[in-house]
Amino acid sequence: MTLPRLYTYIIKIDKGAAPNPFWGVCTLVICKPKIRKHAAVGDWVAGFAPSTSPNPGALVYAMRITDKMSMADYDEYTRAELPEKIPSGSRDKRAFVGDSVYDFSNLPPSIRRSVHDESNRIKDLSGEHALLSTDFHYFGRSPIDVPDELEPIVPRVQGHRSRINDLYVESFIEWFRSLPFEPNTVHAMPNDARYDDVSPPGGDEAPKPKTSKRLRKPSPRCS
Repeated sequence: MTLPRLYTYIIKIDKGAAPNPFWGVCTLVICKPKIRKHAAVGDWVAGFAPSTSPNPGALVYAMRITDKMSMADYDEYTRAELPEKIPSGSRDKRAFVGDSVYDFSNLPPSIRRSVHDESNRIKDLSGEHALLSTDFHYFGRSPIDVPDELEPIVPRVQGHRSRINDLYVESFIEWFRSLPFEPNTVHAMPNDARYDDVSPPGGDEAPKPKTSKRLRKPSPRCS
């Protein structure tokens, strides 16, 4: 049986748009074009905190891809099924970071008022696809440490890793499944000032896992 691939990368900026973990579906539709283009349903994507974070290299989110569609199909899908992912000027602070940025009712697609603008067009559209997940954990501003044995999957520079993670896929999935948190949940809001006074949709932030020998201590070093 062919194992799924595990894509890992550093999230330099986390505003809740890429990934967008809200409204019950974690989506990656803008940024990370190479991952979006090549990852398949069943593969995993994990994003880690940058060196500027208080806990560099900690896990911000992880998701198993449960659906993949073209960006045009995603636009149609969000219009019909998930309009909350379409950016808007609603008072809800999650609304502006909606990742259904491109309006394909026009060709070439127009850009909705959102976190991205014309300068992002070429990079965003080169990814061609939207990745969706209903099997995820999002830790946002409260990222969690990975076990020592999974340290090799944590990138130290920008860009992403995939093939080099093949030896660790099974261990990662086993660890992910063992996490003592409610699945498919935003456990903490994104690490952006706009959310400073906003609680996660599920209520209070999730507690950190109990310390164990398998979990490394937070490290002050940069990733």
